[in-house]
Amino acid sequence: MLKVGELAQKAGLTVRTLHHYDSIGLLRPSARSDAGYRLYDHQDVVRLHQIQALRRFGMALTEIGAFLANPEASPLSIVGQQIAALDRQIEEAGRMRAQLQRLHGQLSTGEEPELAAWLTTLEQMTMYEKYFSKEELDQLPLYQNPEAEYEWKLLVMQVRQAMEADVAPRDAHQLALKWMELLDRDTGGNADLMRRLDRMHVAEPSVQKGTGISLDMRTYVVCAINEVKLGLYAKYLLPDELAQMRRHFETRGQEWPGLVEQIKTQMRADPSPNNPAARALSAKWMALFHDMVGSRPETIQRFRTATESEPILRIGRAMNDEMIAFLRAADGR
Repeated sequence: MLKVGELAQKAGLTVRTLHHYDSIGLLRPSARSDAGYRLYDHQDVVRLHQIQALRRFGMALTEIGAFLANPEASPLSIVGQQIAALDRQIEEAGRMRAQLQRLHGQLSTGEEPELAAWLTTLEQMTMYEKYFSKEELDQLPLYQNPEAEYEWKLLVMQVRQAMEADVAPRDAHQLALKWMELLDRDTGGNADLMRRLDRMHVAEPSVQKGTGISLDMRTYVVCAINEVKLGLYAKYLLPDELAQMRRHFETRGQEWPGLVEQIKTQMRADPSPNNPAARALSAKWMALFHDMVGSRPETIQRFRTATESEPILRIGRAMNDEMIAFLRAADGR
């Protein structure tokens, strides 16, 4: 049997992570030593393999527990999914190798291929793979679906025309709704994929050039989407509450993506909320949340009612239930 430190080392995890898995009932050790140390047997290691595989597929810890409770969630099925994922990677690599071989053959005979097109294709493929796994790229029709790509090009053109015509973001309601609709569809509603798409567009000039979504256009669309959201919140919030939210969007709204990234990184490194780093993030989250909606219980309840009642307000929602539970536990609430 393996002690907790030995299993953590072999699995590339922290001891604290295994302690957390134990505390939430996800992976309990089969035995303990006379001194009280956790001991893991063969079946425990098999279960840990399943947990880590499902985490790499993007499943939350709360979902993993429910999934593994299903009799169909056998080691055989999960290993089969891993093999399928690797097969897709091998297939992609094979196609890339074939393309490079054709390019190599043309160059070796002195033929002049369309090098610029090749380089652009390679750059774009490499660019996306810096931010997304192969499995995640399968969820991005924009990456491989010509029809989705055409819809985005049309929408980008319409937004550009609105900007050139000096249409104010608050008057670009339909364009903002269409942008949210396509983004939700082409990421499967996955807020994490949306966040990384945005980060890629901000960080990579070649992606901005390839998609036509400049930083100015991104700012315009964000403002237009905020106006859509504020219009929906206005149905539930009082005028002074809405004014506070508008001020927050304009002055501190850009802080949310970075904070979400920090929280996700912390949860991956150590899912236990009982440490100083988690408590510090909880304090930052609470301060930012109260800057947006204030601290009055009745205002917070109206905010929650709006979010629960309006599906559009949940598109791209950065904070999921697991993250909120983590932060509340770190705060001791």
